[in-house]
Amino acid sequence: MSREISWSARPPEEAAYFNPAFCGELISRSIRDFMETRGKPLPLALAFLILPLVMHPGTRRALPSKANTTFESWCANNQEILVGVPDRVLSLRPVTREALLFLAQLEAITVTKDGLLLGPKTIKMPAKPKNTTTEVDETRRRAALVGRWFASQPAVAPVLQAMGVTL
Repeated sequence: MSREISWSARPPEEAAYFNPAFCGELISRSIRDFMETRGKPLPLALAFLILPLVMHPGTRRALPSKANTTFESWCANNQEILVGVPDRVLSLRPVTREALLFLAQLEAITVTKDGLLLGPKTIKMPAKPKNTTTEVDETRRRAALVGRWFASQPAVAPVLQAMGVTL
């Protein structure tokens, strides 16, 4: 993933896959499902795990099918996948930041001291958007699942630690 490259200079595939609107939609789906499950804002640190988990095909396929899967057991059974998460978090940090700024400018999210909330002008997130692919649909579903899954965790620090991510 290229850093700080103008949009016109980015490879078309990269510009399409990592554009702020699509990445913002994925983050919004996680925020929405986190808030619906937990009734609280999504902690900001967890927002930086969403894209590395759902946009990487191998990791996305390895995610549990239901949010009630025990986080600790999933991490223990997927160590080979988790090895790459810290590097993906670092490489996708600018993409996540750009998506969060995009959402904030649209007032689609609100940043509070407690985390991220859906804003007053939420973006439309239909369950089955028109003109989509199976892979994009799966990525959207997994982003929502990650929100619910994170909501079932008692604290942020153990999630980050299990993923090998340090602040």
